[in-house]
Amino acid sequence: MNATLIAVALSLVSAGAYATAAVAQARLAGRTDPSAGALRLMGRGAWWSAVGLNAGGALLHVAALKYGPLTLVQPLGALTLVAAVPLGARSAGRRVSRTEWRGTLLTLVGLAALLLAAGGAAPHDTLSLPEALGVGAVTMALVAALSRPGTRPGLRHAAASGITSGVASALTQTLTVAATDHSGPLLSWRLVTVAVLVSFFALGGLMLSQTAYRGGLGAPLAVVTLANPVAAAAIGLILLGERIQGGAVGLVPALIGTLAAVRGVVLLSRAQAGSTAGGVPEPAGAASVAAASVPAVTVPAVTVPAVTVPAVTVPPSRVVLTGPSLTAPRPAEPFTLYPEPVGSPGGPG
Repeated sequence: MNATLIAVALSLVSAGAYATAAVAQARLAGRTDPSAGALRLMGRGAWWSAVGLNAGGALLHVAALKYGPLTLVQPLGALTLVAAVPLGARSAGRRVSRTEWRGTLLTLVGLAALLLAAGGAAPHDTLSLPEALGVGAVTMALVAALSRPGTRPGLRHAAASGITSGVASALTQTLTVAATDHSGPLLSWRLVTVAVLVSFFALGGLMLSQTAYRGGLGAPLAVVTLANPVAAAAIGLILLGERIQGGAVGLVPALIGTLAAVRGVVLLSRAQAGSTAGGVPEPAGAASVAAASVPAVTVPAVTVPAVTVPAVTVPPSRVVLTGPSLTAPRPAEPFTLYPEPVGSPGGPG
């Protein structure tokens, strides 16, 4: 089978696993106290289910990187959001909206155009040790700036998660290709260093995404989905010598596909954000709120056996009336208090 087809097939299954994990993480984040520490989070079975799904998706992703370049495999990560839409809708007990279907269609069309432009041979180039260390240093600086202490969980953490995940994929490809081409020792300093960086960035991306999902699934997942392939493709094009098929002419379908995919992801993120909004619409036909002035009402003093009720003055107040129509207040009438017979229902008995 063609290496490109193998990479695409593995990426599809990987996206399904990642999407299921993202929905599980979002549900867990919604049920967890934001102040809960990592140890408490790790004590829940749902967390380990999400970790297992992410691990399965990562292994499939690693296998895909063996057969396809970063510029091909990483954009297919947008399918994670496409798969998360029906999964998230089913989890919330609702139907997929028309906007979500439009976003899904645009994303798929854009990815198809990117496949035509980016489909290339299996990767052979790898990052050198200085290049890997340089990529790691730049990534850590970006993550520190985006997720500095005191930053509100949200899109910044999502961007940091996408960047670290994309860099981890690029480093993983170096590790996979170098370990399978048998061109050098398996325990070289370069491979050990790259393996440590992969583990660090993969775990960091997972924790950053968990933090980002506290504000909802739609927009953060969209940012993760877009930042991931951008970071990985930048490494592939700048450091690994990957090229767009067709040269300058091939840039046209690549740009069209990128714009369509970005538009689709934006639509999906907006629809997801709207579906999680907790606003309650105002009932139709409700009357406007009006205020009526009520004059002061004075109750004269009334004397009953053993009970004296002094004069009571009710000051003017504003009474809010709602409903389809407003009725003017009736004038106050004097009333008399009568003593309740002993032994009657409700009396002292």
